[in-house]
Amino acid sequence: MKYKIILLLMVGFSFQTCTDLKEELREDLTKDQASELVKVDALLQAAYDGLKLPYQDQSRFWAAQEHTTDAAMGPTRGPDWDDNGIWRSLHAHTWTADHSFLTSTFSELLQVVYSTTNLLQFDPTPQQAAEARYLRAYVMLSVLDGWGQVPFREAGSSLLEDAQVLGPQEVVDFVVSEMDAIINDLPAAPANRANKDAARVLKMKALLNKGAFLNRETPTFAAADMNAVATIADQIIGSGKYQLADNYFDNFAPNNDVVGKENIWTAENVGGVSSGNVRSRWFCTLHYNQNPSGWNGFTTLGDLYASFEDSDMRKKSSYTGMTDVSGINAGFLFGQQFNEKGEALKDRKGNPLSFTKEVAIKESGDNLEITGIRVIKYPIDYKSGDNCDNDYVYYRYADVLLMKAEAMLRTGNAAGALDIVNQIRTKRGASPLAALTTDNLLAERGRELYWEGHRRTDLIRFGKYLAAWEEKSASGKERLLFPIPTQSLASNPNLQQNPGY
Repeated sequence: MKYKIILLLMVGFSFQTCTDLKEELREDLTKDQASELVKVDALLQAAYDGLKLPYQDQSRFWAAQEHTTDAAMGPTRGPDWDDNGIWRSLHAHTWTADHSFLTSTFSELLQVVYSTTNLLQFDPTPQQAAEARYLRAYVMLSVLDGWGQVPFREAGSSLLEDAQVLGPQEVVDFVVSEMDAIINDLPAAPANRANKDAARVLKMKALLNKGAFLNRETPTFAAADMNAVATIADQIIGSGKYQLADNYFDNFAPNNDVVGKENIWTAENVGGVSSGNVRSRWFCTLHYNQNPSGWNGFTTLGDLYASFEDSDMRKKSSYTGMTDVSGINAGFLFGQQFNEKGEALKDRKGNPLSFTKEVAIKESGDNLEITGIRVIKYPIDYKSGDNCDNDYVYYRYADVLLMKAEAMLRTGNAAGALDIVNQIRTKRGASPLAALTTDNLLAERGRELYWEGHRRTDLIRFGKYLAAWEEKSASGKERLLFPIPTQSLASNPNLQQNPGY
């Protein structure tokens, strides 16, 4: 049997633009000959590495998930951060089909879908195949989440034919069946590889969001799906492998591979050697006169900050190795900022560097450098340079607990759900809630998971994504999906533009 293979297997071309391939296609190699040209372990590592840009960069899927919500904003500050309005359009829900960040994200995610599928042609071991299939399913669910349809090929299919396009039901069914099929071949650890518990969480995510994926305007939640979510959560809880961290920010620290007791699935970043762009999480928000000198960009919104009790460690905590080095605390930076000696900092105009709750999406006043509350979710790695050591967190234990609580609440067990939420709140230093509703559960997810790339998905599932919030008016229902990029529509006629674009 002859095989078409791409001689340059790992070049960065987009899966959905398959008709524009420039690589030479060979039909004269047997499978055995092709396998001699590639090493499956290298292909698998390349697939893992392919996740770094679309998930860790500040302008990709994270921006789509956070900047379009009530948790983050990238205000224009005079001439800084204008970028032809690309950040403002995310927050204001005015993006178009040619929005470069969304276009790049769509393309880069589908490159991972292609590369993992391609790997399966080269006789991987059962574990290698299982890891590749996990990565593929994870990315496919992200594409479904954002765009509502997923181009897909079976392994070995012709690259000269247009990819089929899967809809919401097909993708959810595929993800669920894939997790069931591969779980026995996945390793139990470590967290920075696709593993059994990561597969369990991905299945939970697919089932919990299934109703929203199928009907974004009016999600419904089948009892069977919610019961399955709770059952899977119990498997993870019952394993005893995870616990709520004594220090919340340990989950995101430079050595979170050791101290992050909640982390179920992460992306490995090796300090001083190789990493994704986790450093952007602090550079994009810190002022120029802080340490390190930041880009003075992103803020959170005042309403999120105001929802925390002062005793809640998630709001503000000193962190050894950061606060003693620079004066910067973990969590939210509000009010006057100080260095490690306790000396008050100033902005570039000589005014007190005192971050304000008030922030406009387009700043022009004398205080434009200091508006907006800043966010430090990942404690700063001062030892590793641009290649920071903080592993990027995809899934962690607190989210599993909150998903179980939501599944219980949606099936009538509000008391049991409340107990779970209060377990988390107590650990974080917050007072217990007296009752649990969908509204305050959504708020708790916002407090627990802020700036982790989940907020848009949550707001859609809870029916709040189109609402007005700071610097954003109410949105039309078309904003529940991102537009299919113009270039992708041109290259694959099986893709259909989403309504309203």
